[in-house]
Amino acid sequence: MSPLVSDLPADDSAAGGMFATVKPLVLASASPRRKSLLTELGLRFRICPADLDERPKAGEDPDDYVCRIAEEKARLVGEDYATAWILAADTTVVLDSEILGKPRDSDEALTMLHRLAGREHVVLTGFALYCRREPFCHVDRVETRVRFAPFARELAGAYVRTGEPLDKAGGYGIQGKGGMLVAAIDGSYSNVVGLPLAEIVGLLAELGIIEIRDSRPKPAENA
Repeated sequence: MSPLVSDLPADDSAAGGMFATVKPLVLASASPRRKSLLTELGLRFRICPADLDERPKAGEDPDDYVCRIAEEKARLVGEDYATAWILAADTTVVLDSEILGKPRDSDEALTMLHRLAGREHVVLTGFALYCRREPFCHVDRVETRVRFAPFARELAGAYVRTGEPLDKAGGYGIQGKGGMLVAAIDGSYSNVVGLPLAEIVGLLAELGIIEIRDSRPKPAENA
């Protein structure tokens, strides 16, 4: 088993989430944002990041790219968890058909933000759900359109100096300080954060991996 695996707290009911996890679930991501989106729903899962080369292939279509990376992550982690359900995702920003991944440094983050200012771009998240024992593999992608407000290079520089853009596709985080740059979105907000929750929760529930938590009080036992 991978030494990178970690468990969330055993008491998932303490979070007051709406769902209970009834089959073993592994999140193939180290992203704190994806972890937070799932834990807020009350889900229990292990975390096992997938270590692979995430560079796009020459001429690769952005839709194909995010789906390929998500599936490769899921299958890689699934090698260590034959009976668990592996959830993996990859999120990228697309501007003028160009994939904008995570900036390598502050200068590249500033360049990305300058290109995005006042324009609309697309956020793509590919996600994969995989179980080696079944066998089962579902791969899909969700698109959200995001429009940035116009802003000065000085504001972009101030944002970059916070450090927030450096680990995020496109150089911004909509759920953090980067939200001030966003004028409008068309589509799933959680997809921009890193997981399209409506689609993923629906799939997990359909397959019986999670279920709505029953909050009805248990009947008293007969004396």
